[in-house]
Amino acid sequence: MPQISFFYGIVIFMNFDDHVPPHFHAWYGDYKVTVSIRDGVVTGKMPGRALRMILEWLDIHRDELLENWEKAQNGSPLDKIDPLK
Repeated sequence: MPQISFFYGIVIFMNFDDHVPPHFHAWYGDYKVTVSIRDGVVTGKMPGRALRMILEWLDIHRDELLENWEKAQNGSPLDKIDPLK
């Protein structure tokens, strides 16, 4: 699972050839969530502050995430995405 971003202890991953809808995975300590790129639907558990940061990052980088999703589906290398600042 390639890491595409890291900020405030939150690691963002995306799998190659993963199931739809387009999504990414976020880990923070022992917490793990899956986040739908288009609508921000979250599956899993994450502390509120970390989840708010993940969703803010999603809003900023949605287009880049969708581009990476297409690359992952085609088996192409994924681009790193800037962290939340």
